[in-house]
Amino acid sequence: MAAGLEEAFGAAGEFGGGQRRLTAFLVLLQVYVACQSMLIVLVGAVPEYHIDQEGIPVSRAELPKHIHFADNFTSIVTEWYLVEQEAYKVSLASSLFFAGLLIGNITFGPLSDKLGRKPVYISGLFFDVVFGYVTALAPNYDVFAVSRFFVGIVNGGMALVSFVLTQEYVGKSFWSFTGSLTNLTFAVGIAVYALLGYYVREWRYLTLVSNTPGVIFLLLSFMLPESPRWLYSQGKIAEAEDVLQYIALGNGRERLNIKLKPSTGTLRKDESAPGILNLVKHPVLRWRTIILMYIWYVCSFVYYGLTLNAGELRGNLYLNVALSGLVEIPAFPLCMFFIEKSWSGRRKTTTCFLIFAGFACIFTMFLPADAETLAWVSVPCPADLGAFWLHLCHL
Repeated sequence: MAAGLEEAFGAAGEFGGGQRRLTAFLVLLQVYVACQSMLIVLVGAVPEYHIDQEGIPVSRAELPKHIHFADNFTSIVTEWYLVEQEAYKVSLASSLFFAGLLIGNITFGPLSDKLGRKPVYISGLFFDVVFGYVTALAPNYDVFAVSRFFVGIVNGGMALVSFVLTQEYVGKSFWSFTGSLTNLTFAVGIAVYALLGYYVREWRYLTLVSNTPGVIFLLLSFMLPESPRWLYSQGKIAEAEDVLQYIALGNGRERLNIKLKPSTGTLRKDESAPGILNLVKHPVLRWRTIILMYIWYVCSFVYYGLTLNAGELRGNLYLNVALSGLVEIPAFPLCMFFIEKSWSGRRKTTTCFLIFAGFACIFTMFLPADAETLAWVSVPCPADLGAFWLHLCHL
């Protein structure tokens, strides 16, 4: 029986047992992604220190003789004495990571469209693990900073493609659920990273422990099927049918008696694939693209600003980092509730949450700065309020 792709998904199952296992695997990968993304928060943390008043160092070579760090944890700051005039290097390493993230997000999407989801995803994860170990074993700051740049490229690109795979394994009616679940797991991953940091206080060991799960994910990823939606869009009908049969069997269904209809969107060999210019050719699509890009820019700018700043807040370092992730968990059920309702939908939900996020951030400007007034409350709470609403906007 000839059928379209969505009909075939209906027969194979939109979110059966096999698809839940595939989704769970890729969703759990977000814990690893979060550890890499938030690495600098603990690895670049500045412990309490003092510089001897007598014989103030006049050169960087003399600084190690006169500076004394608290011994409760180590970081790149304590190893390479990134204080005073050298303090900017911690922020520089973080900026390099996000510069790489930008490049990875721009390049990996088109690559996965051309070469396939699975090979691009696995390649990105492989190099993510490799450069993650380079970070842990870096002999000096320069190698550390460069490795963070390359981790940003492959981590961002790999995470993007894995997200697409998560969506393309399931039926359309479950896209909002799997997308929200992915973001929720990233938030949990931040708390997991804080827990690891609490027990592993040496920064090189912490980096190794945070990176090693990537090896397990890499080995298991070879068992993943290619995206049936990508195969179908490329005219690889037989291979798409094989993957759908695999999904159906994994869902406990009988072997499908379905033949896919050729995709109407399949390109001929002499045709070029649609490019980014298609987003700006038409006025309506152009303005929608600009508005959404600006929203994503603002959300990412403020969200990561709040999250990465968790290490600078007063109070317990590890609790602050954990709370910056855990506070986002309520965003998942709230997002699922509102975006599926006909009276709210995606546009109204996004608008309202953006307004609340803005007011939450403005609210922090009027909080008293004295420690005594805030003695009863954990300091990250105001920032977490902003992060909570911003996470809703991310979803």
